[in-house]
Amino acid sequence: MTNLLKKAGLAVLALGLTAQASALSLNGAGSTFIYPLASKWFYSYQQAKGVEINYQSIGSGAGIQQLQSQTVDFGASDAPMTPDQMNAVSGGVVHIPATMGAVAVVYNVDGVDSGLKLDGATLASIFMGTISNWNDKAIAELNPGVTLPDAKITVVHRADGSGTTFIFTDYLTKVSTDWAGTVGHSTAVKWPAGVGAKGNEAVAGVVRQIKGAIGYVEFAYAIQTKMAYAKMKNKAGSFIDPSMDSVSKAAEGALRRMPADFRVSFTNASGDESYPICGFTWFLVPAKIADHAKGQAIVDFMNWAMDDGQKAAPSLNYAPLPDSLVEKIKAKIATIQF
Repeated sequence: MTNLLKKAGLAVLALGLTAQASALSLNGAGSTFIYPLASKWFYSYQQAKGVEINYQSIGSGAGIQQLQSQTVDFGASDAPMTPDQMNAVSGGVVHIPATMGAVAVVYNVDGVDSGLKLDGATLASIFMGTISNWNDKAIAELNPGVTLPDAKITVVHRADGSGTTFIFTDYLTKVSTDWAGTVGHSTAVKWPAGVGAKGNEAVAGVVRQIKGAIGYVEFAYAIQTKMAYAKMKNKAGSFIDPSMDSVSKAAEGALRRMPADFRVSFTNASGDESYPICGFTWFLVPAKIADHAKGQAIVDFMNWAMDDGQKAAPSLNYAPLPDSLVEKIKAKIATIQF
């Protein structure tokens, strides 16, 4: 009887521990740029490990704010946090590169399929409102043989704090002195022209609805919604499509000079095959986590994302992180205290 009671007690304890583990959930918020990939990761991780990850795809700026206010366990951003933002998080923040992706310039122009050629100066002028018609000479000269309509350009930009906006405006600041001197780069800027929409998905939706519209979205959204997107002229003078390969090529220089905290930009990168508008998405994790169980779960998920997670990236048009960088990231993950 005693043995039976012991076994029964152990069984109850085991069930209790299993229930406790299965009840564990994590909360995250931020980047819409990574959401197509992240949502697949979170589902796959829950199926494999039993840990639920609830994620609000609300934009990098809002994700950073929620991390600072401690309403989420981790954030996600396509813009690195500033020193002031990091200091607002008790104990500090660790930037964990999650993936690399491209910002596609999408448009809705009758008779013009994907492959319209644009350069940085022309793109900046369009988003500043100084080029306002699709048959403008500057666009026509880049696209000989293409029949451009006499139609108004409607600029569509993000209305929320956005890492996609950070990457996009970081690029424009590097290639246009007019843009750099008037608008600059940030997760949120004072837009000279156009209409705003919240999130990558909403920008894609507005561009699809308005004839003559142009906007910028993470490449996965362009592919999923079958939108036309531009070939961008890169630093070497080549017109390049956004793709996993062209993002990986653009990242090569950044990987060679990667700082210890991983906070780096690689827009307008050198190289004949580099796509010029791309960057990292980082998971933003407190350097010190008070809840031991959540800390362990976060660290376990981050390590999973470096292994199984990277294998899923190409299927959704994100560039997987190279093995050499993954090794460094795992070493950084190991510094998270809980």
